[in-house]
Amino acid sequence: MTDFKDEKIVLSRRSFLAAGAAVTAAAGTGLSLSAPAQAAIKSNAHIVVVGSGLAGLGIVNRLRKQLDGAKITLVDAKKVHHYQPGFTLIATGIWPKEKVSDTNQELIPAGVEWIQEMAKEFKPDSNQVITDSGKVLKYDFLVVATGLHLDYNQIEGMDEKRIGSKGLTSVYHSPEMAEASWKSMDEFRKKGGKALMTLPGTPIKCAGAPLKMTFMLANRMEQSGTLADSEITFHSAGTTVFSVPVINQEVLDRWQKIGIPVNFQSKLVGIDIDAQRATFELADGSRVEEDYDFIHVPPPMRAPDSVKNSPLAWQEGPMAGGGWLEVDPGTLQHKRYANVFGAGDINGTGKGKTAATVKKSVPIIVDNLLSVMQGLEPKQIFDGYTSCPLLVREGAALLVEFDYKDNLTPSLPLVQPLQDSYFAWLLKYRLFKPSYMAVAKGRL
Repeated sequence: MTDFKDEKIVLSRRSFLAAGAAVTAAAGTGLSLSAPAQAAIKSNAHIVVVGSGLAGLGIVNRLRKQLDGAKITLVDAKKVHHYQPGFTLIATGIWPKEKVSDTNQELIPAGVEWIQEMAKEFKPDSNQVITDSGKVLKYDFLVVATGLHLDYNQIEGMDEKRIGSKGLTSVYHSPEMAEASWKSMDEFRKKGGKALMTLPGTPIKCAGAPLKMTFMLANRMEQSGTLADSEITFHSAGTTVFSVPVINQEVLDRWQKIGIPVNFQSKLVGIDIDAQRATFELADGSRVEEDYDFIHVPPPMRAPDSVKNSPLAWQEGPMAGGGWLEVDPGTLQHKRYANVFGAGDINGTGKGKTAATVKKSVPIIVDNLLSVMQGLEPKQIFDGYTSCPLLVREGAALLVEFDYKDNLTPSLPLVQPLQDSYFAWLLKYRLFKPSYMAVAKGRL
């Protein structure tokens, strides 16, 4: 494990404090909404929140502070909470895996009923959630924050248990598999060879992760002296590598300088792990095979079955195939069930499957939910804010911030979105997790 040492780049105390102040300011976006310091609203309603990721935890913590008398139930079998933005840091040799795990017990506030089961079925017409054991939870209001499903099964021959062997890597699966991915990257960069980096055609969380892995692989190989005699190729199932045009072009320009070609409309559909051979489907339906020494596999992603197979999912349109939650992109209220809201990765919106999206949207969701509970219309509008600290090499990153309309929305005066910097690296490396944990605890 390579840990980026502060002595490599001297950072003055003044600069560090300025960085911390800037992150605090950025993390505070939208904090005027339903500030927890306001008088609690009296209510005897039952609110069920499904999912204990960042969105679910942030919501139950805020509701606990802002409601007096309401029953709040959190549904999720997971006992360990992972700081998923840290997975890329593990998989590129920057963090140890121990830095990304906390227990849900310490993050769920007193007074919230925690049902340690998964939601198996949603019945919004009767205001019910059915758990794995068959327990029926009747609610007055529901927040769906289930996260998404990593659908590795869409890739023929893929076996998640073999991540870390035969050059197979994937940053998304778990801290353990992120660590295994780093071990594979470390082995590969010392000897070099042929690397295939891939991007699925579905919406994915942290859409920058496949790009970060590509940049960092090239950087690690450059450090080892093997880049010049090796080959890195990126395969995108779509026609871009990033949804924001100006960032897409910036990445392609940087890769051109490094010598990383991109094959568009080249979808990974199969993998022979033992033979180290990948199969790609092209735009015309034909298939080609490529051998590799190293491959990174971000899986196709979709809604969990409990949402996908329920009336809550989009019934038509581009989001229907993945079973994503049908919400208004502005209010994040369900478009057909007024007492239901969506939070986080599950939402079927054009942008926003990042922790930064949750940070800004959770106060909006809670404010709008409280309005609906009081018989009012939701008034706060989410602009689709998304942020991606895009690692480009050890000690440098781009801080990419944008909205639904692909407008760049930089929030920090010290960071230019198209200029990589150590400051942006520092945000990702040292300062974003404290902000994340404050959001989870309902403090931001």
